[in-house]
Amino acid sequence: MDLQKVASTGTAVVVLGTGTIVGGNHQIDKMQGGPQRREDAKIEAIRQVVREEIYIQLVNNWPKSSGPVKGVTVPKQDYRTQTPPQR
Repeated sequence: MDLQKVASTGTAVVVLGTGTIVGGNHQIDKMQGGPQRREDAKIEAIRQVVREEIYIQLVNNWPKSSGPVKGVTVPKQDYRTQTPPQR
């Protein structure tokens, strides 16, 4: 009978000790903002994935050229000294 009481008491002490450690760690985690930090990290990871996908879509869908326009032609005459003829 003594062995049974010792085993029961030992088991109860182990269970209570484990519960205290786990519960204490949970409370410390809550006090230090653990759940909020994990949520922020999740949101930041999602933002990073979305940012990369949007960048890839913009790069792939943006045209490489804007059509036949090659640029501005340089005028042959100086418009400050000579005005062009009116039509």
